[in-house]
Amino acid sequence: MDDTKIPSPVGETQLHFLDYWRVIRIRKAIIITVFLITAIIATVVTFILPESYASTAKIKVERDVLNVPGMGNTTTADSTGFDPYFIQTTFEIMQSEIVLSNVIATLDLNNKWGKKFNNGEPFKSTETMTLLKGVMNLNPVRNTKLIAITVYSDDPAEAADIANAEAESYRQYRLLTQQQLDQTGLKALQDQYDLETHQLAVVQSNVDQLRKSLGIVDYANSDSSGSANPTMSEEQIRQLNQQRVEYERQYTESQSQFNDLKAYTVQQLRDVLPSVFPDPTLQNLLDKLNESEQTFAELTNDYSLTNVVVLRVQSEITTLNKQVNDRVTGLMAGISSKVDSERAALDEITREVNDSKARDLADSARNQPYYDAKRDLDQLTEQHRLLYLKMDAEKVDSYIPKDAMVQVVEPAVPGLLPVKPNKPLTIGLGLIFGLLLGIGLAFFIEYLDTSVKTIDEVERIFQAPVLGVIPQNIGYLMEEGPDSKNAEAYRVLRTNLLFTKGHEKFKTIVIVSAGAGEGKSTTTINLATIFAQTGNRVLIVDSDLRRPTLHKLFKVSNNLGLTNYLLKQNNILDVVQNTPVKNLDFMPSGRLPSSAFGILGSEQMKDMINELKSKYDYIFFDSPPILGVSDASVLASEVDLVMQVIQYRRYPQPMTIRAKQMIEKVGGNFVGIVLNNINMSQDEGYYYYSGYYHDYYYSRSEAEQEAEAQGENAAAKTNGPGIKQKY
Repeated sequence: MDDTKIPSPVGETQLHFLDYWRVIRIRKAIIITVFLITAIIATVVTFILPESYASTAKIKVERDVLNVPGMGNTTTADSTGFDPYFIQTTFEIMQSEIVLSNVIATLDLNNKWGKKFNNGEPFKSTETMTLLKGVMNLNPVRNTKLIAITVYSDDPAEAADIANAEAESYRQYRLLTQQQLDQTGLKALQDQYDLETHQLAVVQSNVDQLRKSLGIVDYANSDSSGSANPTMSEEQIRQLNQQRVEYERQYTESQSQFNDLKAYTVQQLRDVLPSVFPDPTLQNLLDKLNESEQTFAELTNDYSLTNVVVLRVQSEITTLNKQVNDRVTGLMAGISSKVDSERAALDEITREVNDSKARDLADSARNQPYYDAKRDLDQLTEQHRLLYLKMDAEKVDSYIPKDAMVQVVEPAVPGLLPVKPNKPLTIGLGLIFGLLLGIGLAFFIEYLDTSVKTIDEVERIFQAPVLGVIPQNIGYLMEEGPDSKNAEAYRVLRTNLLFTKGHEKFKTIVIVSAGAGEGKSTTTINLATIFAQTGNRVLIVDSDLRRPTLHKLFKVSNNLGLTNYLLKQNNILDVVQNTPVKNLDFMPSGRLPSSAFGILGSEQMKDMINELKSKYDYIFFDSPPILGVSDASVLASEVDLVMQVIQYRRYPQPMTIRAKQMIEKVGGNFVGIVLNNINMSQDEGYYYYSGYYHDYYYSRSEAEQEAEAQGENAAAKTNGPGIKQKY
């Protein structure tokens, strides 16, 4: 058993945009087929589906709010915050049994739909609700408080009736709910009023007991702030505070001035006191002293100090100075007495204010329980009064119809045109889906297809050159003639084969393939024809002993051939036949006896090959598929070159890789690969490989083509003697 492993690809290549386009072009038949089938199905289904009409009613909804709110609660529907669950809750309620049952009863849907869908038998309410939910669609209108109720039916009038009935049923449900909330609110207010009436009587009794026990005389206009009355009025306290502030100011100023004056001497005070504390007596004494001093100064200018008049004036000055000093001393004593008096007055008024506050605090602490109870009584009385007014007003409002927070802003009307199916949209989507499905299927098949697809892929996986690319639907060149444009692909193959490095000198070559039907026989005949057209003596040997076919193509008998020579029944001259192509001979396979399997590996076969090399420039062997029988492997080991034909997109890559491995395993000289049956119109890359060369070749003159043919002949003659005459 062969343990040779199939080599993994050398490297992965990234797909280019052109690769995707190539897949689409190659698989266009699948894409078009799937696209057309899907388009036809979508169109047929669209026209088969029954038509459906839609009618929409729009309602405005608000959240449930008590029309009889509690005391101090002024919340309204518009002032409440956004509730993210409100719309969804509304949808659930609108599709609930309590709402849908009214719709069913109003429109008698059990009987109507029973006749329509149940062979005349009435539906049960649960069954009708299920159908009703299926034909009804609820949607919020964005950025509004509106809800759209859309109903679908084959009857436009029925769709409008159901939508309007649903809106009215939900409105009635909310109206009933609102009325129940109103009654609940009024009952709550009445219960609260009764409770507060009882509490008010208890608090009033407590206040009366406290007033009597504390001996408080409470006047009708007494303070109800919750504190005892002070002994002095607020005005009296304010006046006392003003007096205290004034006394404190006067005392502070007097004390400051007195402290400043004490820093002066008596002599300095004689100059300072008149400006600070004006005193007529002191001022008079100072004036007299000033006059006496002036008189003394005048007299001393005319008289001596011993003069009687001068002495008298000097005595007066001494007396006046003593009187001034005594007056200054007296004034300072008076200022000191004034400061002490102001200090005493300040202390007295401060003590009076403090005593009054202390009495008020003591009275307040003793009487505070009464005033606290009285304050609670006043608050409860006021609240009780407001509650009574509220309850009385709500009783009056309860007789007035209330808005149930649901308004039908747009009634449903019968639709004029069907909305389902949307034929352009459905067909368009079908076309798009068919195209995408076809493309997806094409790429999926391409993914599953592991056969050979591109030259780069072959060379990367096989690590061998591609010698030629053969277009699709090529016939036999011996029938089309040397001027056939299909011959260009084989001329390229011949040139590449002749100038393959390391394989310039060869005479025998076998063309193999992994499986049947890959075109090895056609390649063998056409390539041999090209070699013969250039003047070389060429022989084709049909070595496919299992299923020989070449004799049919050449229209000759297969009675004598290769097997007859190998079995030593005939010689070379007997088994080689001429063909319509000049310089091209053919050796049929001959008939193979059942006991003659394996003769291709015999010594007789090797002797024949050596003999043919001496008579022909090139010998081409056509072999069976190399994976089918062992004959091809034997031939591969006996000839100069082995070339493998791979048909485009036919067999999986592992199979073709295995064929190459078998050639190398038996020691065959593997020279390269021929890609066969390429659709040039689907793959531009192959066109540039083969078609561009064809255009270039035929655009040249006949002289240029003849010169090139002679150059190829000269290169070919280096491979052997080039025998031209038949032996």
